[in-house]
Amino acid sequence: MQSGISHTLRLTLLLLATSGLIPLEASGNEAKSPDVTQSAAAPRVSEKVSINQGTAEMLAGAMNGVGLKKARSIVEYREQYGPFTSVEQLSEVPGFGTALVERNLSRLKL
Repeated sequence: MQSGISHTLRLTLLLLATSGLIPLEASGNEAKSPDVTQSAAAPRVSEKVSINQGTAEMLAGAMNGVGLKKARSIVEYREQYGPFTSVEQLSEVPGFGTALVERNLSRLKL
């Protein structure tokens, strides 16, 4: 039980540190580095990702509540059954419920 709590605490601290809520370096009068631009693989929030053409990485980056494993299941489903005919058809992919699909409708296209 103790190791589970320790693991959870470490994970929480890691997430806070990487989100910028806990500074890793001392802040001062240093010059700020320019913003890093997004890579071509990670779409901007305003860009919709095609569920028929997007890679697992692109889908995972664009969708809310979908990691790489679930995104790979979209690609595998597409390879097995052919292209999707509607975005709502994602609910047929194992692990995708109607609520998850509806939450991501604005981020996806055919």
